[in-house]
Amino acid sequence: MTSTVAPPSADRHARRLWWTAAVGMLAALLLGLGSQATAGEGFRQVTGPCQLRFPRDHGAHGDYRSEWWYYTGNVGTPAGRPFGFQLTIFRSRIAPAKARKNWPHPVSHWRTDQVYLGHAALSDITGGRHPHAHVMARGVLQLADVTQDDQGTTGIRIGGWEIRMGPDHHHIAMQRPEFAFQMTLKPEKPLIRQGEDGYSLKGSTPERASCYYSFSRLAARGRINLGKESWPVAGLAWMDHEFSSAPLEPGITGWDWFSLQLSDQSEIMLYLMRRSDGSRHPASSGVWIAPDGATQRLALKDLQMEVLKHWKSPSSGADYPAQWKLRVLPLDLELMVSPRLEDQEMRPDDGLGVVYWEGSVAITGRRGGTALRGNGYVELTGYAKPFDGPL
Repeated sequence: MTSTVAPPSADRHARRLWWTAAVGMLAALLLGLGSQATAGEGFRQVTGPCQLRFPRDHGAHGDYRSEWWYYTGNVGTPAGRPFGFQLTIFRSRIAPAKARKNWPHPVSHWRTDQVYLGHAALSDITGGRHPHAHVMARGVLQLADVTQDDQGTTGIRIGGWEIRMGPDHHHIAMQRPEFAFQMTLKPEKPLIRQGEDGYSLKGSTPERASCYYSFSRLAARGRINLGKESWPVAGLAWMDHEFSSAPLEPGITGWDWFSLQLSDQSEIMLYLMRRSDGSRHPASSGVWIAPDGATQRLALKDLQMEVLKHWKSPSSGADYPAQWKLRVLPLDLELMVSPRLEDQEMRPDDGLGVVYWEGSVAITGRRGGTALRGNGYVELTGYAKPFDGPL
C-alpha cells in the first residue's frame, strides 16, 4: 500500500502547487540518480573533519547536494502487539550555486533550488501489513522547510509531516488516511559522531564521504493509527542525520545498512557497500556503542556477515537478503538478524522514486557467554536496480 501527493480535482491553485512540486522533485531525482562522474560537481564537498556543533548542525546544510533526517523504531502496545515505524525527510539541492545566474531575478515566491521528499512506513508485525507513503514538495511558501529557534529547537517539515528536535526530546509525526503515527523520543545516550568525529568515509578518495551523526537509543512513546484502529505504544527508536554531495563511487551498486539495539544496552551500526560483483567495498565500516555510550569503530576486517536466506519481491522482482549471521570478531559477538516481516519493501507508486527494502528486524545471539536479544532496522538498496545516487 502506498500513497503520494495527488493533484486536486477542483482547486486551480492547488493543482498548480502539486504540479510545481512534482516537476521539482522529478528534477531532483534525475540529478540525484544521474552520472556518478558529475552528480557532485559544483556543490560544497565533504573532504575532512566536519566540526559538528549542536544544536546548529541539527539544521539544514543547504550548500550540500543531499541531506536526510531519519527515524526508525520498534514499539509495542500495552498488550504486546509489535510495530515498526520509519520516518525520513530528505532535502535535495537541485543546482549548485554557480548555476544560479542572476539569482533571484526574476523574483518569484515559487523560485527555489531546494526540494524535499518524505518517506514513512509502518510495519504491522501481527497483521502482516506494511503501509507506506511518500510526499514531496519544493522548499517554498511553507510547503517544506527547516527552521531553528533561539531555544535550540530544530524543525523539519514537509506538508503535515514534521520532526522537531529540542534540547531534551524529539517529536515526530506523520499522517495519511491509511495510517499515522506520532512519537515523543527521549535520548537515553548522547549522540555519537559516526566515522572520524562525524566524517564518514564511504569510498576511496576523501570527498567520497558524508557528515554523519546518530542518536542510537531513544526511548519512544506515542500513538499509532492503522485504519480505524488506534493504540498507545512504547519502545525504542534510532535517529540518523547525514549530509553529503558525493555520488557513490563507480562500481558500487548499493548498500546494506544495519542499526541494531541489543538487550545489554549496547548498539551496532553497520554500513556495508556492495560492488557490482557482490563483494564489499573496503570503506564499509561500523561502530559499536557500549552501554555507557563509549564507541568502538569497526572496520570491514572486524566483521563476518553471512546471508542465510533470501526473499524475492513479487512486486519489483528484487531478490533481497532475508536473514543474516553476523560476527563482530573484536567483541566476540555473534548475532542472528531476521526480518520481522518479509515484505517491507518501499515502492513509490509515482514511478519516480527508488525501490528499496527498509524494515524491522529481530535479533538473537550472544556476546561471549552472555545471551542477547534485540530489535533493529535494516536498509537494503540497489537490489531492484543498481543505485548510483548520492551518498
